[in-house]
Amino acid sequence: MSEQKIPYKIYLDESEMPLNWYNVRADMKNKPAPLLNPGTLQPMTAQELGVVFCDELVKQELDDTTPYIPIPTEIRDFYKMYRPSPLVRAYCLEEKLQTPAKIYYKFEGNNTSGSHKLNSAIAQAYYAKQQGLKGVTTETGAGQWGTALSMACGYLGLDCKVFMVKCSYEQKPFRREVMRTYGASVTPSPSAETEVGRKILAEHPGTTGSLGCAISEAVEVATSTPGYRYVLGSVLNQVLLHQSIIGLEAKAALDKYGVVPDIIIGCAGGGSNLGGLISPFMGEKLRGERDYRFIAVEPASCPSFTRGKFAYDFCDTGMVCPLAKMYTLGSGFIPSANHAGGLRYHGMSSVLSQLYHDGYMEATSVEQTAVFQAAEAFARVEGILPAPESSHAIKVAMDEALKCKETGEAKTILFGLTGTGYFDLTAYEKFHNGEMTDSIPTDADLQVGFDGIPRFPGNEF
Repeated sequence: MSEQKIPYKIYLDESEMPLNWYNVRADMKNKPAPLLNPGTLQPMTAQELGVVFCDELVKQELDDTTPYIPIPTEIRDFYKMYRPSPLVRAYCLEEKLQTPAKIYYKFEGNNTSGSHKLNSAIAQAYYAKQQGLKGVTTETGAGQWGTALSMACGYLGLDCKVFMVKCSYEQKPFRREVMRTYGASVTPSPSAETEVGRKILAEHPGTTGSLGCAISEAVEVATSTPGYRYVLGSVLNQVLLHQSIIGLEAKAALDKYGVVPDIIIGCAGGGSNLGGLISPFMGEKLRGERDYRFIAVEPASCPSFTRGKFAYDFCDTGMVCPLAKMYTLGSGFIPSANHAGGLRYHGMSSVLSQLYHDGYMEATSVEQTAVFQAAEAFARVEGILPAPESSHAIKVAMDEALKCKETGEAKTILFGLTGTGYFDLTAYEKFHNGEMTDSIPTDADLQVGFDGIPRFPGNEF
């Protein structure tokens, strides 16, 4: 039976893995605003986007109406190496907290890349291979996306050029070496290898970099090198589509046992994990079938949801990418060198930004030391060393469970454990040595970024 005919049923294969990705935009009354050409301020066409992205990914990026998109057999065969991923009831954490709440987490760290990023990496690499390309370029923050993409490219025989945020490049050398093991070249960003990198270095000597910087460099190399395209690990519609497999698997498993979560929590940097986890549940909410409480958790040092502006802004620091309407701190905002490298992007997915703006989800920010306290507590009782990014969700899940302890409500909580922290031991070392500090930008700090948001009719904020 075709998935398109009955769009709201999750179809699974014999291993209980979804046969389709779910496109939450199909159920959104207010669609995310289109990407704009920064020169003309008109919506980007498929032809314009095709200069940067693979053709099939452009189609997925622009598709706001198809609810379910079949996962190619070759991608599903790759997924079977590590999917379905575990959905775990955190009995030990519940006991430790003495809470009546039931806590579940979807664990995405059970693959060599160590995170959920592989779900989209293999899809994007597959479509590049199908198009006959030689290779791809990308950026990476904490290194999880770069690691995942290098694995996918190594598997498919594609060249992979990674620009890694400089502070993460220095903090996480082991991530860098995993990427190189899979055949990728890894360059600290901003670098002197690109025109935009040289410009950023001249304007900000000694900068620790940002995802916006690294994106600019990766796009420049992709668009100036024949046979290459740029791929992105978060933010874009296509990435949230691929990551929907997280939420689809989680929902199918919970449905099987008659479990309905009250609260769904995910860390938020660019939106890949959060969007993927909540998508099918959000679809039910959008269709009026069931209500859930969704919480996005971001670092206090890079608070795009909680302190950003909802406006069209450049997706990159070098201002060479399209304009996206999103919650943003300004493309020139460079956050402190915190250890949650994957949560240092200046903006947020347009899909999630629209949902947040329309009141379908809420957001909160947490400080770094509190996040690592939660990570340590979780590791001691659940036996998994979580990534700093994931630990933002752990922190708020624990807070919500403790609220249940106070009220006596037995709520069911689901959160995304995006990956493991075994390449983040330098951060754990600083936390244990008492050397970790919290950095919260002042209003004046944020205003510098806001001042760089482009002004044009219709982009008031």
